[in-house]
Amino acid sequence: MSDARPAEARTRVVLATRNAGKIADFQHLLDAAQLPIDVVSVGEFADLADTVETGVTFEENARLKADDVAHETGLPALADDSGLAVDVLGGCPGVFSARWSGTHGADQANIDLLLAQTGDVPADELTARFMCCVALAVPDESTQVEFGHVEGRLTRDQRGTNGFGYDPIFELPDGRTMAELTADEKAAISHRGRAFRAILPQVAALV
Repeated sequence: MSDARPAEARTRVVLATRNAGKIADFQHLLDAAQLPIDVVSVGEFADLADTVETGVTFEENARLKADDVAHETGLPALADDSGLAVDVLGGCPGVFSARWSGTHGADQANIDLLLAQTGDVPADELTARFMCCVALAVPDESTQVEFGHVEGRLTRDQRGTNGFGYDPIFELPDGRTMAELTADEKAAISHRGRAFRAILPQVAALV
């Protein structure tokens, strides 16, 4: 009599992003949760066009991306919209963080412009926070969202190689930048990590 057991069924979830840094962050968080979920990037769907982010809030853009990808693929989709809010700039770059310099994903150009815009601001007034909204869209079900944020300040001394975006100039209360954290440390305290952990029960319910 064979004692072979059927392979564990695995759920496929599409990450509604082409950003390699976000994909790595989400994959790390899912792996840590030890869920039988296979992550699929939108890059694996050749005919899937990028969602136009017309929202004016992180939630609106996260919902737009998740809903669009779930509709087009027929699979559950996770999307986030996140960014940096600098107090002296009235919360900017905000939803425009990834394209602050005019070119989407030009990390160094975005950093250079932001530092130039705040060049005459005293260091102790450069308070800022990373903010994130994560949306989970499942075909024919209501989209769910959760939020996360982390407080810090800008530093003009770029440090660290483990992050992306504004991570090298976002200084945490312990004096390190987000880019100086290990993947596990970042997942534990980051805006994206906090938002993802908040939505994890809904993700686990897909299994």
